[in-house]
Amino acid sequence: MRINQEVINALKNKKPVVALESTIISHGMPYPKNYETALLLEKEIREKGAIPATIGIVEGEPVIGLSKEEIYQLATKDGVEKVSRRDLPIVVALKKWGATTVSATIILAEMAGIEVFATGGIGGVHRGASETFDISRDLKELGEHNITVVSSGVKAILDLPKTLEVLETEGVTVLSYQQPHLADFYSQDSGLPVDYVASHPREIANIIYARRQLSLKGGILVSNPCPKELALPIEKINPIIQEALKEAERKEIKGKAITPFLLGKIVELTKGESLETNIALVKSNALLAAEIAVAYSEVSQ
Repeated sequence: MRINQEVINALKNKKPVVALESTIISHGMPYPKNYETALLLEKEIREKGAIPATIGIVEGEPVIGLSKEEIYQLATKDGVEKVSRRDLPIVVALKKWGATTVSATIILAEMAGIEVFATGGIGGVHRGASETFDISRDLKELGEHNITVVSSGVKAILDLPKTLEVLETEGVTVLSYQQPHLADFYSQDSGLPVDYVASHPREIANIIYARRQLSLKGGILVSNPCPKELALPIEKINPIIQEALKEAERKEIKGKAITPFLLGKIVELTKGESLETNIALVKSNALLAAEIAVAYSEVSQ
């Protein structure tokens, strides 16, 4: 594993670092929005006083803190693998390029010693999982690794109540930032209660610190609502999600191909509106993650 020297220095000196995934670059957005967004997130994190560490796999080598050129390659290169836990040994052994999902990013971030990770929305229990058993590995990794993930809840294409049940089973602490319910990805508020509502990044940092001091293995999920001005009304987005799900079923799209397909279809059906919302929410999550990382570096000194 290769760790960027700036990230090494920050971790050694207990300075704030924020991990970022790379699937959003290779499989979540079209070029050039993917490249522009990846660089924007790193810039915003730096301006908040933290060091960004975008994680991916370059010719079989896991990299913590990709260079600008490597991010460009992930944004434009054909055949970049979507990498979860099960794919890591294959992509490494065959020296392939890989974009890490939430689950693989959690694994690699913890290996490097990074506590805070920002993403758009985590994976979870898919609709119809009682028949398909389709449950994202993200939930297991959150339960097993010492990491704090900041996201706008779970992806809107999923079954939110069942996802919260699995998170509870995994022992994941679920916090909401400044609103009483789990965020609903594109639409802000799901109406589903969480374990605790935090009003300030330092409050979240204190909770992280307490969990680590108690030696409670496992993660924390911080739910951060999408910025209000770009949130899509539930009554608008839900029928579009249903249409995308039906098309995926007709085309028999399954496994790790389904999420990129659904997100792409939703962008198409909203005429690009959902893409702008996605960019806004992941930027908001990166900013909050940086504030939490800065507060945690102070609390844990």
